[in-house]
Amino acid sequence: MAKRSNGPGERISEAEHAVMEVLWDRSPISAAEVCEAICADRDWSIPTVKTLLSRLVQKEAVGTEPQGRKFLYRPLIARSEYVGVESRRLVNRLFGGRAAPLFAQLAESEALTDEDLTEIEALLREMRK
Repeated sequence: MAKRSNGPGERISEAEHAVMEVLWDRSPISAAEVCEAICADRDWSIPTVKTLLSRLVQKEAVGTEPQGRKFLYRPLIARSEYVGVESRRLVNRLFGGRAAPLFAQLAESEALTDEDLTEIEALLREMRK
């Protein structure tokens, strides 16, 4: 299946995101293999995983390919693309589309470590070149 180029049309829930993380790490895989990776930690069953996979297929975030009597699933969006879209949504929703207030909030709540600040400073220097 072809990869999407503009991210999922609908938001991905936290549970769906957990399934996507498995698919980004190893795919194509079956619903049973997804369940092996996350069901025990989340107290889920195979029907729960199949429901989440079905929702992700409907949202065009995941594609399927038949293999015998089962389907294999693979992400149609890259993890980096998803992170970019969700980051932009967060900044737009909470900070009026501006990143500076986000950094200010993180700094005020002491959520930024010295290592984080060093990385941010390096990124800013690189962007200004």
